[in-house]
Amino acid sequence: MKSIYIVAGGPKKYIPSLTRYDADPVIWIGVDRGVIYLQEAGIAPARAFGDFDSITDQERENLSKSSLHIDLFPSEKDQTDTEIALEWAILREPDEILLFGSTGGRLDHFLANTQLLAKYPDAPIKIIDHTNEITVHLPGTYKVVRESSHPYISFLPVSGEVKGITLEGFKYHLSNCHIKLGSTLCISNELILSFGTFSFEQGILMMVRSTDE
Repeated sequence: MKSIYIVAGGPKKYIPSLTRYDADPVIWIGVDRGVIYLQEAGIAPARAFGDFDSITDQERENLSKSSLHIDLFPSEKDQTDTEIALEWAILREPDEILLFGSTGGRLDHFLANTQLLAKYPDAPIKIIDHTNEITVHLPGTYKVVRESSHPYISFLPVSGEVKGITLEGFKYHLSNCHIKLGSTLCISNELILSFGTFSFEQGILMMVRSTDE
């Protein structure tokens, strides 16, 4: 199993302990200030992407003296640093891509990052912060295991409409339900069994697993 974990430069307080996720054969990627977060956690990134406008001059000098492979981009460009790193990761066809440091702080960046999941729905991407896990799914049937760390499970339509949603093993059961963009029908559900399933027939669906602060 090949995993690529990307750490972006969002507020550090929203990033869970990175050492909990550090294991072979993970490839760690730093994006802008995310490189510093990795170094502070004692994790050596394999590569770094960004314009590095959010780090200090001293940190920038230290990076330039290191052996780290740095892909430097101008501040004025048509993609965010995070999307550039994500595209690089997707091209490697890993089994798993985890994205840290992409929530909190500026809402425009957070919303753009959630839309990146919808842009690449075939890619195995998960956004993770200290209280949430976010994934996007194409039509099919999926198993969900109950986790005390993330008891609340919400489903949000990403496409204009999601058709044929069925939830089994959940507190609020659904059968062949259609929801349109903007619907809050499937917010804050919970599993009542050790596992459950969700399925749907058409559209793109976002799942958010959460816990209270």
